[in-house]
Amino acid sequence: MDSMTKMWVSFIGIGLMALAALIITVARTKTKGIIRLILSLVAFVLLVLGFIYGFISIT
Repeated sequence: MDSMTKMWVSFIGIGLMALAALIITVARTKTKGIIRLILSLVAFVLLVLGFIYGFISIT
């Protein structure tokens, strides 16, 4: 993978992790019940995907 592609993959990973942090913050401060659980699960999935993209960008 060339260096420009690695850069874009790492930006996607950073963006997904930032989005996960934003979603989990909103979920914990503004919501309750099942919506909080759903938002937390979505944030967890985005965090894992961000980690995978970040790992791909360094290999």
